[in-house]
Amino acid sequence: MTNMTISEAMAKWWGYKEFRPNQREVMERVMAGGDTLALMPTGAGKSLLYQVPTMAREGLCIVVTPLVALMKDQVDNLQRRGIKAVALHSGLSSRNIDIILDNCVYGDVKFLYVAPERLSNEVFRVRVAKMKVSLIAVDEAHCISQWGYDFRPSYLEISQLRAILPDVPILALTASATDKVAKDVMRLLRFDEEVVMRSSYARPNLSYVVRRCDDKNEHLSRVLSNVEGAAIVYVRSRERSAKVCEWLTERGFSAQFYHAGLPHEERAIRQDEWQRGTKRIMVATNAFGMGIDKQDVRAVVHYDMCSSLEAYYQEAGRAGRDGKRSYAVLLIEGDEERVATRRVECDFPPLESVKRVYDEICARMMIAYGEGGGVAREFNAYEFARDMGMTVEMVRNSIKLLAQNGYMTLSEERENRARLMFCVSREDLYDYRIRSGQAEMVLLAVLRLYEGVFSDFRPIDVHQIANYCGCDVERVRDELKTLWRQHIIRYVPSSFSPILTLLCDRVPKRDLYIAPDSYLFRRQSAEERMEAMMNYALLEDGCRSSYIEEYFGETKTQPCGVCDNCIARRKRDAAASLGVVGERAVTPERVVEIIAERDGISPRDLCREFCADSSRVAEVVEELMEREKIYTDRGGILRIKR
Repeated sequence: MTNMTISEAMAKWWGYKEFRPNQREVMERVMAGGDTLALMPTGAGKSLLYQVPTMAREGLCIVVTPLVALMKDQVDNLQRRGIKAVALHSGLSSRNIDIILDNCVYGDVKFLYVAPERLSNEVFRVRVAKMKVSLIAVDEAHCISQWGYDFRPSYLEISQLRAILPDVPILALTASATDKVAKDVMRLLRFDEEVVMRSSYARPNLSYVVRRCDDKNEHLSRVLSNVEGAAIVYVRSRERSAKVCEWLTERGFSAQFYHAGLPHEERAIRQDEWQRGTKRIMVATNAFGMGIDKQDVRAVVHYDMCSSLEAYYQEAGRAGRDGKRSYAVLLIEGDEERVATRRVECDFPPLESVKRVYDEICARMMIAYGEGGGVAREFNAYEFARDMGMTVEMVRNSIKLLAQNGYMTLSEERENRARLMFCVSREDLYDYRIRSGQAEMVLLAVLRLYEGVFSDFRPIDVHQIANYCGCDVERVRDELKTLWRQHIIRYVPSSFSPILTLLCDRVPKRDLYIAPDSYLFRRQSAEERMEAMMNYALLEDGCRSSYIEEYFGETKTQPCGVCDNCIARRKRDAAASLGVVGERAVTPERVVEIIAERDGISPRDLCREFCADSSRVAEVVEELMEREKIYTDRGGILRIKR
């Protein structure tokens, strides 16, 4: 392949003649061979920053990204353009992995997508050293920093690539990182020099709105009724996603729910229906959204508050990618501060609880002290939490702390391949008379297709076996179960669950060490992030967009003019220009009418309904309360007294 300019590559492979803000500058830096951290908002075309330079010259780009679904989407998109791209993930057989790596070494593959966990594999590292790599791209780069909102210990393995490929530049990408996190990312990726290229965090077409309400369902219904088009409703738990979706469906909304606990095929179907517009509303946990490229999302509603402004900005930013007016709405209740405090406590369980989780997991896996390093088992966090009398969040966060300290790791929930191991020796197997001819064919297929099945569990592909035998997949599964019952093999069917792996031999509970920087310091950082999120939610007068921009380090910000606070300020300014005329609009009759129309409203939102000073509204509210026409409920919402 002959080298070309980034403009030529952009036009040839993507058909674009113009660059988005900051794209050209980042690409030119990459072409010059410099390490770069690019901070660009969601939907700003981050993937092109590494794809275009890679296509403009010889060599392969290794892309480190955390989600298998995202890998597959990117690979499919590139292949549709005639670009050779491959992905390594847990669903592949060892033979397929070997073929992919060989193609990367000897073939014309341009993009190799890998999960960060893959980087610790010695076989992978040896093969990478033989590849002609021109660029290393690290997506969601904030995950490498323990001060970030989504720290993942596996991301620390990326530094291994730098050791193997010291002269290959790194392009780190993220939509949300504070100055502190940005510096940590560059340090951990061993940048030669600190180079941060920022795009503005301002989204002029996105209207940020916060609504304090007593009944979130009713307010959610009102938002979705008033804003047409596709929408995402974010909730914190799987159970709530189903309940909120059911509530919306019963009221005639076209909605479905999504979370990581659904089978992969089901998630793919639901995502596709929402992408195509068959279903208008997706009620989802934060498992939904990364890598989603739907341009016409008109509203993103957060039913529950995020634990950080970074997460909120990234999720809210999935609205309005087409540049048209869209809304990011946050619903909060009266006790939100107490809930936020409890959430931080849940994210950082007491150390005694962490040690108890570790000890019980080892006991259930039947691991003796001084043994168990490398042992992996399926793990159901919900069953474990129930048996332990703990919440699922506490269990998961305890395991996360244990992972950060090198004791164990829990994979993302995914489809685990079927595994098989023989219970009999080769001699006994050959002496054994198989009654079913088809079972004999299945055994022959297993022996010829897979190595090491007499010494250890090996992943198998029932589709590959069925193809070898010339029968359907269900027949193969039935025969494997028959051989299992006859004690010829030990067979673990494919399943959809996470895998928990012990990273070192079991230690006594008293010797378990949790480093202060992974617990005390990170808890303090989490509290600071939650405080920033709360300050955003409770912001009375300032522009919400400016608040977000300044949080991420921008200094020259301008009021957006379209958030709820900016609109309220504009009304107040109009009232000031009208003088007394504006104030006369605040009448007891009109106040009662608005409260009735809204089925309850906060005092702050009531003030926004009028072109008048808040003191005038307060006078009328006090008058109506004295006359017992209205009252304030426990959530601080004004309601009509029946």
